[in-house]
Amino acid sequence: MAGALSHIKVLDLSRILAGPWAGQLLADFGAEVIKVERPNCGDDTRSWGPPFLKDEEGHSADAAYFHAANRGKQSIAIDITTAEGQALIKRLAAEVDVVIENYKVGGLKKYGLDYDSLKSVNPALVYCSITGFGQDGPYAERAGYDFMIQAMGGLMSVTGEPDGQPMKVGVALVDVMTGLYACNAIQAALLHRRETGVGQYIDMALLDVQVATLANQAMNYLAGGQPPVRFGNAHPNIVPYEAFPTADGHIILAVGNDAQFAKFCNLAGAPELATNPAFETNSLRVENRADLTPMVAELMTHESSDWWLEHLSAQGVPCGPINTLDKVFADPQVQHRKLRVDLPHAVVGSVPSVANPVKFSHTPIEYNKAPPMLGEHTDVVLAGLGLSEEDIAQLKARKVVG
Repeated sequence: MAGALSHIKVLDLSRILAGPWAGQLLADFGAEVIKVERPNCGDDTRSWGPPFLKDEEGHSADAAYFHAANRGKQSIAIDITTAEGQALIKRLAAEVDVVIENYKVGGLKKYGLDYDSLKSVNPALVYCSITGFGQDGPYAERAGYDFMIQAMGGLMSVTGEPDGQPMKVGVALVDVMTGLYACNAIQAALLHRRETGVGQYIDMALLDVQVATLANQAMNYLAGGQPPVRFGNAHPNIVPYEAFPTADGHIILAVGNDAQFAKFCNLAGAPELATNPAFETNSLRVENRADLTPMVAELMTHESSDWWLEHLSAQGVPCGPINTLDKVFADPQVQHRKLRVDLPHAVVGSVPSVANPVKFSHTPIEYNKAPPMLGEHTDVVLAGLGLSEEDIAQLKARKVVG
């Protein structure tokens, strides 16, 4: 069955994570995505290991990091610093619907591959640029990386223990969120183009995305005037809502309303806490968290993690284990939802991958193409532009393509 975006063709000039993440989402949704890489070395993340995927003889292939963001794409290797390489990109841009790039501001203009240049060959083009700080403003010329943006954008100020260091999130979350926003923006621009026939330019910035996704923490500051502080695993607006020690480990207790709090107190053998005037409502519990949290923590140590998970769940009180990734992928719900998929690969044989969480009823995502080897599709893509085998061989001899 054709995917939801099977009529869309994408030229992916991006590398690392944010841009490739957007491209992978579009590929998952059925778009044809052509990834342009540098000959010989390719996307930086191909070498960001260990771990590396290995073939049957144990020889290393690309890093697992690369395989996280490039499923379903074709790879062509073109040296865009050459005039011939630039001409090839322009020929491809004339035939696609979308271009994604994450070069520094103005980085592609010197090659004639910026939006204005490519719009001249394809006026309906949707062109998405991803940078650290956007195309304008005092920081526009700076390079931006996920870690520093988590810091500059406020995420690290609300992450970590109150008396410890500010902490980054354990994945490159700003890159991933920027990829998600970029994919949404691209699809919105395509819908607008369908109605008007007009393409457009999309300016995405990591810093903008980080600030936008501070969500309730940003509104807490804007409404209250006080910068939020680090609460560790606790929630700034809900109590008790954090990780608690049990008799043999830790679990998450996520009490979301007063009724759930009463159920917890009854189960813990302390019903009087629910009727205590200091803890009767969530607002009061937030105000008096310093008194309540130690009481809850002490009660939780009376039983094992499994006991709490079983009995809290039976009472409808939200809770959960703190799983390592081996337990995540062994979890029966994760397995039922088929969040691991295995894809055929030309060298390794089979590549594990994490499925897209979107479940379409009419255009289900099909997983049949692992991330490509560097330049795996150079010949077939160039042939599709009308180049002969001899033309392609000459370009390879001149190291324009690989």
